[in-house]
Amino acid sequence: MSLKLHWFLPTTGDGRTIVERFHASKSSGPRAQRPADLEYLAQVARAAEQQGFEGVLTPTGTWCEDAWLTTAALIQQTRKLKFLVAFRPGVISPTLAAQMAGTFQRLSQGRVLLNIVTGGDAVEQRRFGDWHDHDARYARTDEFLTIVRGVWSGRPFDFEGEHLRVEGATTLAAPDPVPPIYFGGSSPAALPVAARHADVYLTWGEPPAQVAEKIAKVRALAEAAGRTVRFGVRLHTITRDTSAEAWAEAQKLLDALSPEQVAKSQAVLAASESVGQQRMVALHGGRADAGVRGLEIHPGLWAGIGLVRGGAGTALVGSHEEVADLIEEYHAAGVSEVVLSGYPHLEEAYWFGEGVRPELARRGLLADVPLLHRDDNAERAAAAL
Repeated sequence: MSLKLHWFLPTTGDGRTIVERFHASKSSGPRAQRPADLEYLAQVARAAEQQGFEGVLTPTGTWCEDAWLTTAALIQQTRKLKFLVAFRPGVISPTLAAQMAGTFQRLSQGRVLLNIVTGGDAVEQRRFGDWHDHDARYARTDEFLTIVRGVWSGRPFDFEGEHLRVEGATTLAAPDPVPPIYFGGSSPAALPVAARHADVYLTWGEPPAQVAEKIAKVRALAEAAGRTVRFGVRLHTITRDTSAEAWAEAQKLLDALSPEQVAKSQAVLAASESVGQQRMVALHGGRADAGVRGLEIHPGLWAGIGLVRGGAGTALVGSHEEVADLIEEYHAAGVSEVVLSGYPHLEEAYWFGEGVRPELARRGLLADVPLLHRDDNAERAAAAL
């Protein structure tokens, strides 16, 4: 299966150091040098579109701008780029979510993808008024997605579960096409939900062998449920013309972190209920003093970002050919979609798009996503004003 590439919208801000305001953590370091205003996010989105990325993941949480509103504002700033909108099923009505997704799909002419974030951190969830425990959140997500798909059937839908209940749930019209559902979660409570509902199961960037093990578990559960699931991996990237140049960039990111920053972030992240987050922390063990190559947990896979950033904490580091090699290794493990980001997101989109993407295409690994010329986006942006 060909690879699909996605980029990331830095709606918490961006810069040349690791912006760490993710999940329950708040930055103890300098603020992002580039605020997440519409002008800058439009630059990132257009760069991703120009470089042939299929879509952009837009995160959710109290630490970033709202994903629905941000991506809706960017529809007219782009032509074909899809928006992988992250949202939390515990803090929104499933019927309303189905309606919002359907409206977005019609207004964008089919450019919405949905990323379900059940939530693995009680501190963050309680900010939204959600007091369910970890396993109950996944049970509720199961019911939520059952309702969403029922609403999209185009007929009034009734459902009564342990956590959610609707009667005659319906919307203006069923979305066409139905938005694919991206879903992540590493716990025993999460995997069966993924098997029943996910179109694409997303995992953070563990070494390929560990990713392959997780894929095998979800695939077996999905087959037992009579379903087929695709698989994606979420990573950062630092790619340059030579390996030495790429690792020098990783060293700069590491040098910008103070021991106090790392200790504070690790204390917060280690307390997370998320099994996926616990697996991320275990990759580096908080070893900020290990040196840049000491945090290389697999050839070309660097865990330094996870010292301070919650969620995705590993990066592909190396020459364009080396990064392509590692992506090909993930592809061999069963991955068909790769969601990437880098600091800063604008420049790194070009480094990857101009360096690694042609190498992946040369190897015959990419789905056919045509690149846009710069003047195509410029003409479209001018028309939207």
